[in-house]
Amino acid sequence: QVQLVESGGGLAQPGGSLRISCVASGSILNVAAMGWYRQTPGKQRELVAAITSGGSTKYADSVKGRFTIFRDNTQNATDLQMNSLKSEDTAVYYCNARALYSGRTYYPEIWGQGTQVTVSP
Repeated sequence: QVQLVESGGGLAQPGGSLRISCVASGSILNVAAMGWYRQTPGKQRELVAAITSGGSTKYADSVKGRFTIFRDNTQNATDLQMNSLKSEDTAVYYCNARALYSGRTYYPEIWGQGTQVTVSP
């Protein structure tokens, strides 16, 4: 069974930093892209950052210069380093993996369970 296991998150003050991590568990052969999305109540889930197996990255305009996405292809893992946090970064953050191969099974897309990030004085 393939799943994304998230860790990290929690509470930070404005201007502070947090790091969240995600590992794809199971017999993973390849993951084309991994990324992070976030969602607040009443709003659609939005892309925060994504990274391909080749290292190409994409960021939401709202986090450029503050957040950095990392990837470890050997561990099928991704981290999101969040600096200069703002109250509007408060959300549930979801790990996402696309085009994942595990044995003979292809997963177009899978999601983690989500981790809460709260930015408050």
